[in-house]
Amino acid sequence: MRKLSVNLNAVALLRNRRNVGWPSVTNIARIVLQAGADGITVHPRPDERHIRKSDILELSELLSDFADKEYNIEGYPSEEFLSLIEKVRPHQVTFVPDAPDQATSDHGWDIEKNEQLLRSAIFRMKKLQIRTSLFIDEDSTIPAKAAKIGADRVELYTGPYGASFFSPQGQIHLQQLAMTALAARKVGLEINAGHDLTLENLTDFIKSVPDVKEVSIGHGITSDALFCGFAEAVRLYKKALK
Repeated sequence: MRKLSVNLNAVALLRNRRNVGWPSVTNIARIVLQAGADGITVHPRPDERHIRKSDILELSELLSDFADKEYNIEGYPSEEFLSLIEKVRPHQVTFVPDAPDQATSDHGWDIEKNEQLLRSAIFRMKKLQIRTSLFIDEDSTIPAKAAKIGADRVELYTGPYGASFFSPQGQIHLQQLAMTALAARKVGLEINAGHDLTLENLTDFIKSVPDVKEVSIGHGITSDALFCGFAEAVRLYKKALK
């Protein structure tokens, strides 16, 4: 079954606009987990402009009450980030090539250029039995490189597909994503996906890339939650994944 992991960065960004402590990231996490989400994703940045280190620890404690749910933490494999992961020990870590001041993820890894960095980071995660996923572009030559350095999964960057869904270019991106996923399966990698996936484009994506294990969705589900609430938004996205 395909899993839905809800990214809570947008909730944290809203909270941080005021020094009042709400909306509570932890309380929203509890709501989406109780509504059927399969896990929580967060992507802390060094300046803590949305997710804070305190959120990371509080969410880890919350997830201890949900034995069947997963915790996915995304980030650039700096020493500070890796030390945090080693302390928290989530189920999965997703390595992304973001610069510290980057607003959001907008490209995948150049694995050859960053091979030593990624090999070392993956090795540290494997010692703790933490699943590792690499954020990659729609390019069927990349999965073999990810498998070579020891990754367990790849996360397909679906931003270009989401941005062009209502145009012919969207179908081109969808075909490229499907070919990249096929290449990943051939080398034994499992497949995640995320970025700009919505209720409008998710079903077509799943039909074209049926072997996706997990989608991580934040901006889209948070936008829908403004209309229908987080619990209902989770139910709608779970339905779309079927």
